[in-house]
Amino acid sequence: MSVAGLRRAAHESVSGLPREFWWLWTSTLVNRLGGFVATFMALYLTLDRGYSASYAGLVAALHGLGGVVSSLGAGVMTDRLGRRPTMLIAQSSTAASVAVLGFMVHPVAIAAVAFVVGMASNASRPAVQAMMADIVRPEDRVRAFSLNYWAINLGFAVSSAGAGFVAEYSYLAGFLGEAAMTLACALVVFMKVPESRPEKAAVPERAAGGADEVRLSTVLRDGRFMSVVGLSFVIALIFQQGYVGLPVAMGADGFSSSDFGTAVAVNGVLIVVLQIPVTRFIQHRDPRRLLIVSSLLAGYGFGLTAFAGSVAVYALTICVWTVAEIVNSPIQTGLVVRLSPTQGRGRYQGMYTMSWSAAALIAPLMSGVVIDRFGAEWLWGTCAVLGTGAALGYWLLMRNLPGDGAASGSGGRAAESGGGEGSGVPAGAGAEPSVEPAG
Repeated sequence: MSVAGLRRAAHESVSGLPREFWWLWTSTLVNRLGGFVATFMALYLTLDRGYSASYAGLVAALHGLGGVVSSLGAGVMTDRLGRRPTMLIAQSSTAASVAVLGFMVHPVAIAAVAFVVGMASNASRPAVQAMMADIVRPEDRVRAFSLNYWAINLGFAVSSAGAGFVAEYSYLAGFLGEAAMTLACALVVFMKVPESRPEKAAVPERAAGGADEVRLSTVLRDGRFMSVVGLSFVIALIFQQGYVGLPVAMGADGFSSSDFGTAVAVNGVLIVVLQIPVTRFIQHRDPRRLLIVSSLLAGYGFGLTAFAGSVAVYALTICVWTVAEIVNSPIQTGLVVRLSPTQGRGRYQGMYTMSWSAAALIAPLMSGVVIDRFGAEWLWGTCAVLGTGAALGYWLLMRNLPGDGAASGSGGRAAESGGGEGSGVPAGAGAEPSVEPAG
């Protein structure tokens, strides 16, 4: 592609989005630049503190349990209290708890504070996703979600490599650095990001005599959406191994924290480089097939890790499952938005976020027990099986769904929510794009 073509593609990728989106994007970038705990907790506990892989898995699981506990509550807060207040409370609490975690030395205290960090850090996700759906036009959401995901991984690529070397000298500096960056993220939201929650009186279903409020029971009764949540859990369980199973396995093989930081930084770098062009490539293709293919790539990308014996080979396997992440995340996120009625976006996003939080709870327990008892090769084989199962699940879920014409027509969720959110089924070319993570 020529320089002029690259410039035109870049302009088309970023133009037309509201200013509020870019401030939210900036806060996301700042937050991820400080990422440390989720990436290096396992290495901190096993290499620096000398605990077993099972204990490291327990602490990471408690971190995930905190996210499970806060997900639904944060979704309700997002709908009732507002997007902006929920983000401010969550980010301020995260900054304080991460700083405290860095000073904990007793194993019970470490586990307890890790649980609080999990609650606080996860609470902002439903609000961020709901706000993006509020402020960005439906036809631009494919780009908005991809750009936000791009910011997440740009920050991750920088922080993971830098924090890996910081950890060689002081893990405490990493904890305090994350606390400072999270606090800066909260300041950006406080100063620049306005509230976006839709007014209840403006929701069409109220005028039509529909339900006054979407409740958690409404979400649980939505069979199609809950099926997506279940499959999301399986996919998240696989991807979580890049941050809980992989560092433990590399540490057991004699690699240092900087080796892991260098290898896993490939994930962020590839997403930074490929996310936007890949999104342009896939946005008019059948998302049903893409979800199936991405599930297989995720499972077998981690499966290939069983054959890794050097940093270079580890990095190569990361390339495979990173492609799966690039494809799966924006499509899945857009599908969740399409299935969510306007007035219930917070609760729907909270339930979707809970699938990732639940995976963050189960994945460390799974990886710790499997590695300690059977060896890392069994963990990577399990990932391959899970990826195959997820692909089959997507095929079964989507094979009877209406095609493009139905997706772009009226009825279904569109009729329930005034037609503003699409039909609630994946869209192909000519319909509102289906476009995750978070993590």
